[in-house]
Amino acid sequence: MLLILLKSLLVIFMTLILRVLYDTISCYWLTPRRIKKIMARQGVTGPKPRPLTGNILEISAMVSQSVSKDCDSIHHDIVARLLPHYVTWSKQYGKRFIVWNGTDPRLCLTETELIKELLMKHNGVTGRSWLQQEGSKNFIGRGLLMANGQDWHHQRHLAAPAFTGERLKPQGMSTTSCKKGYARHMVECTSRLVERLRKEVGEEGHEVEIGEEMHQLTADIISRTEFGSSFEKGKELYNHLTLLQRLCAQATRHLCLPGSRFLPSKYNTEIKSLKKEVERLLIEIIQSRRDSAEMGRSSTHGNDLLGLLLNEMDSHKNNINDNNNNLHLIMDECKTFFFAGHETTALLLTWTMMLLADNPSWQENVRNEIRDVCGCNRLPSVDQLSKLTLVPETSIPHESSVDSSFPIVRRLLRYDLRFSSPISCLRSVLA
Repeated sequence: MLLILLKSLLVIFMTLILRVLYDTISCYWLTPRRIKKIMARQGVTGPKPRPLTGNILEISAMVSQSVSKDCDSIHHDIVARLLPHYVTWSKQYGKRFIVWNGTDPRLCLTETELIKELLMKHNGVTGRSWLQQEGSKNFIGRGLLMANGQDWHHQRHLAAPAFTGERLKPQGMSTTSCKKGYARHMVECTSRLVERLRKEVGEEGHEVEIGEEMHQLTADIISRTEFGSSFEKGKELYNHLTLLQRLCAQATRHLCLPGSRFLPSKYNTEIKSLKKEVERLLIEIIQSRRDSAEMGRSSTHGNDLLGLLLNEMDSHKNNINDNNNNLHLIMDECKTFFFAGHETTALLLTWTMMLLADNPSWQENVRNEIRDVCGCNRLPSVDQLSKLTLVPETSIPHESSVDSSFPIVRRLLRYDLRFSSPISCLRSVLA
């Protein structure tokens, strides 16, 4: 009897070992080889991948070499500097080619019509990859930017009330509503920054790092917009998220062995510690809002972004598990909006200021228009924004259309896909 039991356990053990061995070989060799052959039959090729690392080492070497020296002048032709591998391989293999991120194939599309078709017609079959979600889970979690399918629709529904036209579109708001909406924080924070810079630069003659100033400005605005009266904790949250973002970005530049994220290394320990501190601050802010509402100090959780998310969550209460899940979602959304509303806007403002500094004629034209519309010593109101024509046409749209904050858009195909052009993709291919 004991012998039979031992034989059965041995069979089960050997079966498990063979299964793991097959899955490993399939993941790291059979599946990539199959995908490579299928795409090659359609005329889509690319640089030869190395075992396990793919083309990661070549990409890192190209980027390091291209950014090792400063730019000679200010210009918009920066693709070859930031993405040298795309420029090199697109010339060598054409407008469609495959790059291997480890064992994951990435189909690179540079044709406008195919990109438009993928994002508009086939948007439902695309999403974020497991690698993208894992790379950002310690930073922004599974917020709206990293959600797929029904999770994305659910989170979008939760966040929708905070981004209605009344709150976001200046032309639909009056001057009085500006004092109650998001624009009030923008005006107050920017006014304080202008006054401080005028004193430091004009009277004392100090040089300032405008990039750092724009980061501080957008962090101040998003802290007040998102957390209202708890903006001081929002600033503290900003400091932790900035450091956490830097650490998570470093993680994407290194080859991680399977299971390495579970090792108690100094790097992993620091990330986990910062993540816990961020979640502690968010829970304190959320609990303070709930306590105020329960004690009758306020009928709602507030009119800022966090308050609107909490109000929307409370209006769809179902059970304890749903509430716990929604609480983690709200924390992830707060981190997501903090990152999305701060980082991209700060970079946009910094680059716009640099372009204005490099083009004195633009500065003079914009100043003259603002004086004509708003007056010499008056702050612009929300009602006056629609009357400004040179400001939006000359600076911001020109800058953002040339230098997008998102030079690369990555999407994972969740199902097999066939384009209208004679090319088909497998669901495991990143486009």
